[in-house]
Amino acid sequence: MRIFPAIDLKNGRCVRLYQGDFAQETVVNPNPIAQAKAFSEQGATYLHIVDLDGALEGKPINLDVIRSMKKAANLPVQVGGGIRHMKQVTFYLEEAEIDRVIIGSAALENPDFVRQAVSLYGDKIAVGIDAKNGFVATSGWLDVSTTDYLTFAKEVEKIGVQTIIFTDIAKDGTLEGPNLEQLQAMQQAVNVDIIASGGVSNKQDLEQLAQLGLYGAICGKALYNGNISMAEITEVENLAN
Repeated sequence: MRIFPAIDLKNGRCVRLYQGDFAQETVVNPNPIAQAKAFSEQGATYLHIVDLDGALEGKPINLDVIRSMKKAANLPVQVGGGIRHMKQVTFYLEEAEIDRVIIGSAALENPDFVRQAVSLYGDKIAVGIDAKNGFVATSGWLDVSTTDYLTFAKEVEKIGVQTIIFTDIAKDGTLEGPNLEQLQAMQQAVNVDIIASGGVSNKQDLEQLAQLGLYGAICGKALYNGNISMAEITEVENLAN
């Protein structure tokens, strides 16, 4: 299993939110470029970056910062937040040399966009499925659809998406443990790589996710709080692979 340290960007700073609430923001590092480099030096193998401003605005906002983070870390990077058009996908993958882009809200609203992106870039395209009470949320988690998360997962699998990043919003930033039940249900429902996001609080949570056979897990607040170290992440990665 691959474990992704998370860097969420807002107003050019590295922040953490509680349950996706933009009003409950904690700045964990005012310098995201330094944070990306630090994770790299501590042994990270891949970074997960979210442009929170982009998610709200519906277009990438922190492009220059993300490009600099990629260069500083010198690691594979996946990026999400506000990616709604092919021009943005092309910029990230070709100009900024990002390794994978995550399409969120647009995947529900415009499946043809995802289909086109997958046809051009294959496994460099992931879809982020963020669920609140089992239903897909969009627009920076401010709107909740009537689409069930498993139904949507099956739809994006049919399009050809090979990686899904699943977040239970109620768990995000809470350190209460991931939603193992929903993750297991998704693992059984589709035959794609699943990355778990939200709620990871310690090494044991990561070990439980590995036992589900997931492709990956994202770790944010627990890293910044010191609940888990990069050394422990490396240990879990080595045991799970």
